[in-house]
Amino acid sequence: MEKLANTYKSTTKSSINQKLGNKNINQAPDIVKVNINMGFGQFKDNKEYVAEALDDISNIAGQKPYPRYAKKAIAGFKLREGELIGYSVTLRGNRAWDFVEKLIKIVLPGVRDFRGLNRKAFDGKGNYSLGIKEHFVFPEINPDKVKFIKSLQITIVTNTEIDEQAELMLESIGFPFKKKG
Repeated sequence: MEKLANTYKSTTKSSINQKLGNKNINQAPDIVKVNINMGFGQFKDNKEYVAEALDDISNIAGQKPYPRYAKKAIAGFKLREGELIGYSVTLRGNRAWDFVEKLIKIVLPGVRDFRGLNRKAFDGKGNYSLGIKEHFVFPEINPDKVKFIKSLQITIVTNTEIDEQAELMLESIGFPFKKKG
């Protein structure tokens, strides 16, 4: 099976350039990085949940996550400044492309009641964000050993500032967006 990155760079990138009317191949949109975030929410004081979250996000991403701490105290959420509130991973280069390929071909088809990705989840700067409610749809996670269901937030950062170009690129590599209209 040919990798998604190779297919994109050899054939898809030039067809996107033709659709956009670009003359230079380097003007085509590309994936810069993928950010994966897992917050703890109400389970931030549960040591077992935090340890399981660290294992799960490291297995999903294939690299060690870095901890995210609260920047300020919020009494209504019983949150203190400097308290551990989640983990985050940034994938770049081939790791980002491999993760996107796994997301498109394995994870999203395994999501229960999946009807396509929302086209309105672009941030106005060409980046796409999506949430996954049940982390055990990833093949690295054994659902029989999961004690706590965790959710993930995934952001795909592109090198274009225009949402329509990023949408065209993601759709051309196989993102299952909902049909227009």
